Amino acid sequence: MASHSPAAHRKTPALPRQTTRAALTVVLASAASVSLLGESAVADPQAPAASVSEVKAQVADLYRQAETATEQYNGAKEEADAARAAVDGLQDELARKTARLNATRDAIGALAAAQYRTGSLDPSVQLALSSTPDTYLERAGMLSRLDAQTTAALARLSAEQRDVTRTHDAADEKLDALSSAQARLAARKKTVQSKLRAAQALLDRLTAAQRAAVEASDGPASAPSAATRASDRTPLDGNGTGSGSTPAPPVAAPSSRAAQAVAFAYRAIGLPYVWGATGPNSYDCSGLTQAAWKSAGVSLPRTTYTQINAGTRVSKSQLQPGDLVFFYSGISHVGLYIGNGQMIHAPHPGAPVRIAPISEMPFAGATRPS
Repeated sequence: MASHSPAAHRKTPALPRQTTRAALTVVLASAASVSLLGESAVADPQAPAASVSEVKAQVADLYRQAETATEQYNGAKEEADAARAAVDGLQDELARKTARLNATRDAIGALAAAQYRTGSLDPSVQLALSSTPDTYLERAGMLSRLDAQTTAALARLSAEQRDVTRTHDAADEKLDALSSAQARLAARKKTVQSKLRAAQALLDRLTAAQRAAVEASDGPASAPSAATRASDRTPLDGNGTGSGSTPAPPVAAPSSRAAQAVAFAYRAIGLPYVWGATGPNSYDCSGLTQAAWKSAGVSLPRTTYTQINAGTRVSKSQLQPGDLVFFYSGISHVGLYIGNGQMIHAPHPGAPVRIAPISEMPFAGATRPS
């Protein structure tokens, strides 16, 4: 925030919404620190028993709903962050303009005082008091200049007052936008937490064997070994059939941005999924793809809904390593294609960043960032 003199504070009424921004910032900071699963899920003892396959389907659906809400949360947070930055900028601008307005007022006061001192006497008296006619003429010329300066200063003062009012109104408008974005942010966060608690409650009702069966059917959940993680850093031929459970990364020139994004995703394998996370120690789905391409010097927007439009749309048959692959009709999930029908993605809570076939979810489209 720009600073100005104590006199400026005395002359300009305080901005009534100043404290609102600080309060809203505290709300955002505290909301971000709330634990994801702070409340314990309690199973209903009267509910009928469900099979492992039914529980798996229910949990998968809840995770999908949670991910949809997560992307909405990410969008609301991006909107709130932008509104907060705009408020900060406008309030800094308002402080500068207010200081300039006060300086203009001071200048006009000085001009008025000078006119009072030199222009209050009758011209004939001024002439009589002057030692020479030249002195009188000099004073008359000074009065003329003072009149012109005063007129210009008053015009400048009026323009600056209008400018300050416009900036004040714009800051108020952005504060309202920030408040609305904060409300949406809190609502999305509540939805995500509710869906994840429901999924956790279903899992808590299973026996250890049943839960292991559900997690096993969800794909390889364990993090790769250190040796595997190290080998993943070196791109290999991605056009062959591959061997073992981990497909090889595709061949690409070291300068290829797509290859850099894929290499980043390989290094992230095994890191935990955390909704709303963008790294470096955890990710959600769009946070991972955003970070992967950022490592290659390409800036992607935050959410799946915006990432799908951040490049050239390609069909499934045209997929190349580095492409973004999207799933479900609501475009609620995204992964990074690595070749051979496989992707690296951050699935959901409890499932770390992993390699998976793109066929495991309903394919919705693909985009090649540029």
